[in-house]
Amino acid sequence: MSRPRKSPDASPPAPPRRYGISGPISEDQPSEDQLILTEQLIKTLATCDAFVDDLELRRRENAVEQLESLFKEWLTEICKELNIPDHVTEKVGGKIFTFGSRHLGVDSKGDDVDALCVGPRFIQRNDFFTSFFEKLRVQKEVKDIRTIQSTCVPVITMSYEGIKIDLLFASVDRNSIPQNLDLSNSLLKNSSVTCIRSLNGYRVTEEILRSVPNVQSFKLVLRAIKLWAKRRNIYSSMLGFLGGVSWAILVARICQVYPNATASTLVNKFFKVYSMWKWPVPIELKRPEDYNMNLPVWDSRINPSDRCHVMPIITPTYPQQNTAFNVSLSTLAVWMEEIQWGLAVTQDIQENKADWLELFQEPDFLNKYQCKIWAEACRVDLRSRVNV
Repeated sequence: MSRPRKSPDASPPAPPRRYGISGPISEDQPSEDQLILTEQLIKTLATCDAFVDDLELRRRENAVEQLESLFKEWLTEICKELNIPDHVTEKVGGKIFTFGSRHLGVDSKGDDVDALCVGPRFIQRNDFFTSFFEKLRVQKEVKDIRTIQSTCVPVITMSYEGIKIDLLFASVDRNSIPQNLDLSNSLLKNSSVTCIRSLNGYRVTEEILRSVPNVQSFKLVLRAIKLWAKRRNIYSSMLGFLGGVSWAILVARICQVYPNATASTLVNKFFKVYSMWKWPVPIELKRPEDYNMNLPVWDSRINPSDRCHVMPIITPTYPQQNTAFNVSLSTLAVWMEEIQWGLAVTQDIQENKADWLELFQEPDFLNKYQCKIWAEACRVDLRSRVNV
């Protein structure tokens, strides 16, 4: 019997999508033991209050919706003050985008909500931080409101019905802002550097989600790493460690090179890969893109100042920036020490010699640093005796 002939129109199946700037390290499928360890990880994270319950999530969503309603109302008021034509005022719209942990779907109890207010081209930044600030300040739901404009990304911080919210602002080159607005690269044109920085909070978050092969595994691993980092006191860009976006990029890169691994394996691989990483080799989720807008981008080959960065973790959207510019040699050394500790614990977990709770234990500060404290105390005592 002859074999059936293939249709001439049949096309070969599309090759599997590759993620990241290099091929995967391993494409192994998870074993039964690894799936069991992942279930145990989920239960442990729940025990440690790493998840936000549905009621709290709804409260946060309601807060953002109410703020967006106030923002749209304010935009209409500004249009009337500026004598903008009625046909423009009626369609001015307005949109608030959440980003960071909220948009990634990994927010935990006590996390701030990061939100971006996007307005049309004729809205001035100063109006947002004066006129809209005053509108917010008189709302009974708003407490502890203040503006911080001295940073590279100005922000209004507040508590709205008990939920901490950071509000950013950007205007884009449009007369109206629809609900389905796409914050693509084309909207960067004719925008100020400050607006572009504000826009990139959301754009980076979106690109991270597009850069991982399994979003659910990514979220679970990021929750675990966030909890570990907070418990070990190394979750803070202000203190010279890493902030939320840096941790997200680090986790996303591990997901790229182990595309089929389950969360328990990815947590272990996170510590293993970064324990061997040769900093300052940068972490990148995709090849840099240049849209010829003459915006400053991180590039150690061209910019001498970028060569001083000890831990480059690069954003995946244009203009690329190092999210870990605050890290110093001393904080990097502490970070590496904690990574080595995490590797040892997760190796034991993989071998059923420890459980996940051990990974999330807080350090014994006095025991860890008692020698240093004792030496410093002796030095102070010696100085006092000499002065006498």
